[in-house]
Amino acid sequence: MSARAVVTGIGVVAPSGIGVDAHWRTVRDGTRRTGPITLFDPASYPTRVAGEVTDFDAAGYADNRLLVQTDRWTHLGFAATRLALADAGLPERAPDPYGWAVTLASSSGGNLFGQRELQRLWGGPTRTVGAYQSIAWFYAASVGQLSIHHQFKGPCGVLVAESAGGLDSLAHAVRTVRRGTSVVIAGATECPLSPYALACQLRSGLLSDVSDPEAAYRPFDRSASGYVPAEGGAVFVVEELGHALARGARIYGEVSGWGATHDAAHTGPDGAGDPDQYARAMRLALDRAGVAADEVDVVLPDALGVPRYDRSEAEALRAVFGDRPPPVSTQKPLTGRAHQGGSALDVATALLAFGHDTLPASAGPREPASGCELDFLRTPRRPRSRIALVGARGFDGFNSALVLRGAPPAPGSAGEQRATGQGGPPG
Repeated sequence: MSARAVVTGIGVVAPSGIGVDAHWRTVRDGTRRTGPITLFDPASYPTRVAGEVTDFDAAGYADNRLLVQTDRWTHLGFAATRLALADAGLPERAPDPYGWAVTLASSSGGNLFGQRELQRLWGGPTRTVGAYQSIAWFYAASVGQLSIHHQFKGPCGVLVAESAGGLDSLAHAVRTVRRGTSVVIAGATECPLSPYALACQLRSGLLSDVSDPEAAYRPFDRSASGYVPAEGGAVFVVEELGHALARGARIYGEVSGWGATHDAAHTGPDGAGDPDQYARAMRLALDRAGVAADEVDVVLPDALGVPRYDRSEAEALRAVFGDRPPPVSTQKPLTGRAHQGGSALDVATALLAFGHDTLPASAGPREPASGCELDFLRTPRRPRSRIALVGARGFDGFNSALVLRGAPPAPGSAGEQRATGQGGPPG
């Protein structure tokens, strides 16, 4: 149980871009990527803004036989996994199938596929659904398809905890590595953009109905009005440290602590989550990582954008860190909230920040709301301890936190030059 788990590959397919370089440019430049929904006509819905993965060609990542059997959510997973494997310098097919595994998070399953088939059932002349309806919508479809395609035959699984699941998948991957599996694919993608999926989200009362993409999603801000949904996410190669070192892999960082708790309450119109349980998850993660609160370089929060939830999250952070919490940085306003894919994307941002030796400025708030006065990172800065805490809260009471230790910048990289004083200012 003493094996250490490190991240050696990152695959990003998100509104921020396809691939780690595109994502980092969006984060570094603070470019907002949300806009009008185009995957269907949202005219009859109060929420018409979202984060979509533009210019995504699924055929570039899977053959047509797989594409017709699966939903766009799984297509995004195919792409992110292939990018992560390539980034890690690993083959497409596992050379040791039973030593490799896949554990992803999921929430709503194959929405677009299911929407199309149910419309054909109830509105088409044949009154039938296709054979693949039985599997394409299923919340475990992406894990199953990836396991088959890449020959990952080790202990595989699916975590379902809404946004918190993106962090839970990495915690589960670490446990799997410690039990003897060399390589685990972890993380999450999501595609909650279909008429049915949007209607389900609207029922919560948490979505923003602001039509201006620049103003629709402003967590912790006085003008916060809810979140805007997004698709995409990030997938990681989590590898046993000795296995990674033996093949000379580049290491982004280590997953060194995690914590998960539950509020035992449903998300409702008057709820705000239990800040005590959320704080407890953060403390568990710090304790398991052996990290003191004052060692944390940066916090990447859940940032729901609903005023009462934002105040509750700020209260939890103050409970853990006292009156002087570490810098807080969120990029979710740039991309929208991709549920479990969004928390996975936060992990990618943290690890890339350490690789570039630059903690990115927070994408807001412009004017912190009362009760949300945290130390938001206004300008980029260099990391001090290379330790990040990522937090996520899933609907209906899930709380998760993850502690990441960033590896030093690679020799000769721009980040390494800045860290040693040889380069220019962070850019």
